[in-house]
Amino acid sequence: MFLFVLAALVLLFIGSTVLQRMLNPHEHPGWFIFFWVVCGWLTVTAMLLAIFDLLMVRLESRRAQRSLHQVPPPPSSTTDE
Repeated sequence: MFLFVLAALVLLFIGSTVLQRMLNPHEHPGWFIFFWVVCGWLTVTAMLLAIFDLLMVRLESRRAQRSLHQVPPPPSSTTDE
C-alpha cells in the first residue's frame, strides 16, 4: 500500500516538473488523460487496500474477543472414589 501511495506521489511530482510540457492537455491530450488515469488508479488501489486492511484488523479483533469470552471446559477430575 505504501508503494502505491509513493508511486502516485512520485508521478505527481514528475508530472508537475519534468513532464510538464509533455502533459499539456492542449498539446498532448492522450498523454494527459493517460497520466491522470494512472495516478488515479494508484490512489484508488491504495485506498481499497487500506479499507481491506482495516476490515481484516476488525475481523481479527472480533475473533480474539470471541475466544476470550468463551468459557473453558471444566477440568476433568481423575480422582478415584
